[in-house]
Amino acid sequence: MTFPARSRLGTAAVVALFAALTLTACAGSPQAAPLEQTDVAPTPSAPSPEPSATSEPEPADTDEPTCETLISEAVSKDFESLGWTSQAEPFYIGSIEVAEGLQCVWADFEGPAGDHGQMFGWAPISDGDAADAQSKLVEQGWIREEGPEGTYITESPDTTISADAEGYGMTYLFADGWVKLADTKQNLLLIEWPKS
Repeated sequence: MTFPARSRLGTAAVVALFAALTLTACAGSPQAAPLEQTDVAPTPSAPSPEPSATSEPEPADTDEPTCETLISEAVSKDFESLGWTSQAEPFYIGSIEVAEGLQCVWADFEGPAGDHGQMFGWAPISDGDAADAQSKLVEQGWIREEGPEGTYITESPDTTISADAEGYGMTYLFADGWVKLADTKQNLLLIEWPKS
């Protein structure tokens, strides 16, 4: 309800309107007390906020990635629309498990064997551990390339099971304090962790 600007006439009109509404609301009630009229107008309350168009709560921020938050919401919904689900696994570089890391495989685990899926991973890593891991992968025939985003270590084309349009298979991206993993170099772009 909006009240007119305060003036002597406006105040009297507001008081009369308030009294009429109160009497109407109390009509028929045996305990209704008579309304005393005063020269003081009721103080209008602040208008109620308009309901927002989105009534869904904002997703809670988390310090730890999940298979759903590691990639964008749109990509995880696309996978789900295909009937795919995710399985979380420890993050490995070769045979070394990286603590606090997460590796996710998205696939139709209920479907026929051999149905393809996709893999994504992320882990925090120290500079020393990153240098050691890169050296071990290169010793095993993986290929090292430097890029503006960091150091890419890609499996040898001789052992690649599936490759992206550029011919890159499974690839690690090492940057300052973290490492990402995807089944192809191109799919590293789908990893959106850490969230900005």
